[in-house]
Amino acid sequence: MNTIPYSSCSPEDLVATKWPDLAALNLSPAAVANRSSFIGGSDANIIFSGDAERIIALWQEKSDQSSPKDLSGVLPVMLGCWTEEFNRQWYQRETGLQVSRVGEEVISEDHPWRRCTLDGYVKRRGAVWEAKHTNAFNNSDDVLARYMPQLQHNMAVARSDRAYLSVIFGNHKWEVFEIAADWLYQEELLTAESRFLDAVILGHPPVATPPPPAPKPVGIREICLEGNNAWATAAHDWLENAEAARRFTSAAASLKQLVESDVARAYGHGVEAKRSKSGAVSIRECA
Repeated sequence: MNTIPYSSCSPEDLVATKWPDLAALNLSPAAVANRSSFIGGSDANIIFSGDAERIIALWQEKSDQSSPKDLSGVLPVMLGCWTEEFNRQWYQRETGLQVSRVGEEVISEDHPWRRCTLDGYVKRRGAVWEAKHTNAFNNSDDVLARYMPQLQHNMAVARSDRAYLSVIFGNHKWEVFEIAADWLYQEELLTAESRFLDAVILGHPPVATPPPPAPKPVGIREICLEGNNAWATAAHDWLENAEAARRFTSAAASLKQLVESDVARAYGHGVEAKRSKSGAVSIRECA
């Protein structure tokens, strides 16, 4: 879809922009039934959540012991679906990168029971693209931890070595995160998903296990802080004192070397060195 720059939007352009009908955002009965036969990205978030209640609820759905929850009346869920189109256009405008393969279902070549539905794909970067609209009070670390299983699952299925997570926080902030494929995390996720699927097939309730730490995002921004006064002050002080700091560190090391192993306290010329019970020597001023 071609993005129309906001500054050039006419009333006719805005009318022509087709936003999805709420009813169209819901999965069809056939699609809902088909979900029970594979593990998708949103399933990965639950399986690796460590939340026993959510995992059992998903197992019951996949085992046809319960019907999937009707999310059509859940505002955060529907709002996230609704704003996905805006999120994609905003990302394209801000980065200059086009997002394609929107809504494409991808099946793993190695494990056909693993699938994902792409929010999009950034061809120029070889990266899967994921859109989220979250609470204004959420922080970046929490958002990344929550959706990392889905991102790593989708990368593994689509055979991509990176992903972009485009996040709208409430209505006041937008951030994009670059996440690299983490093979060790993906292996642990594959094992957890495989065990969960076995539990579905065999009819045994799965056991929740604590997930591993989420991989850290890759830094993708460069910013110039020439006009930032706080940065300017700290940078000046750092440059002015860099040589003194190096001399300070070297002098501290020399003082510690002069304190023999059986000495608890050494002092002189306004400086004292004290040895702790663990054997560590600390240096400080003294009268």
